Amino acid sequence: MDMTRHRDLIAFIILVAFIPLLFKNPYYINILVFIGIYSIAATGLNLLMGYAGQISLGHAAFYAVGAYTSGILTLRYQVPFPAAAVLALAGAALLAYAIGMPCLRLRGHYLAMATLAAGEIIYIILNAAVPVTGGPSGIAGIPSLRLGPYDLDTDTGHYAVVWCLFVIVLILSRNILDSRIGRALRSLHSSEIAAGSLGVPVARIKLQVFVLSAVYAALAGVLYAHTVTFISPQTAEIMFSIQLITMVVIGGMGHLWGGVVGAAIVTVLPELLSAFHDYELVIYGCILLIMVMFLPGGLVRWVQRCIEVRMAPLMRKRS
Repeated sequence: MDMTRHRDLIAFIILVAFIPLLFKNPYYINILVFIGIYSIAATGLNLLMGYAGQISLGHAAFYAVGAYTSGILTLRYQVPFPAAAVLALAGAALLAYAIGMPCLRLRGHYLAMATLAAGEIIYIILNAAVPVTGGPSGIAGIPSLRLGPYDLDTDTGHYAVVWCLFVIVLILSRNILDSRIGRALRSLHSSEIAAGSLGVPVARIKLQVFVLSAVYAALAGVLYAHTVTFISPQTAEIMFSIQLITMVVIGGMGHLWGGVVGAAIVTVLPELLSAFHDYELVIYGCILLIMVMFLPGGLVRWVQRCIEVRMAPLMRKRS
């Protein structure tokens, strides 16, 4: 690994490793666990929206599919957690492939409405299939995280697993973006017609990134189910899809660190706005509107621009 090129990743790993030593309060550790879970889902959606330029309003469905599949397999059939997680990711990938084949032929608002409809169908099924999903009451008593003989049913155990998996997701995503596929994704964002004229297999690339983003969302759902040990159809509600989009937009579309920053802000925000719970959807809509109007590149790119402006005089003096 090029140490200079990946120094931001190295610094992040060091920070993640030392944070539990700074915040020993279980409440804060629990919040950091959820930030990690949402960061995984937001990173996948960022690949789809920020790099490929495709809009999805149904990613909560894949999150719920991952949570329900792993939860049911471990609780009712005593399947080991690693095997259940793999099966959950495979199920989400197959579902995303089935949804993406027809939906990704659409563009813009039509694609957004199609993914919204697919997400609502999954939400209705989770409510209606009471013998399997428990219906509106959900499923309780899901086993906590466990890897072989190691029981990770502690706040620090959950923290370690979640953030280790996020680092793996981040490295995988960075490698994809640095490859030929990453260049194809960026070309799709600029213009699908131009990308196709240059030989980019537009339909195949769109489907691949859609399936990959769904797998990321399902992985986040798996971790959520085994952290909370309870799941309900609310995990598939459109509100969570909107939250994921808010994370990506606030942090910065088209920047991998945007998912982490957005997830941190949106996770902490409800704690600060608990008195306005009835107006949650309105608040998220206002935040999205403000970000699109005044900070279209997100917070990460805004901070980068501020640093570049401050450093420009120093760079000119050196030259």
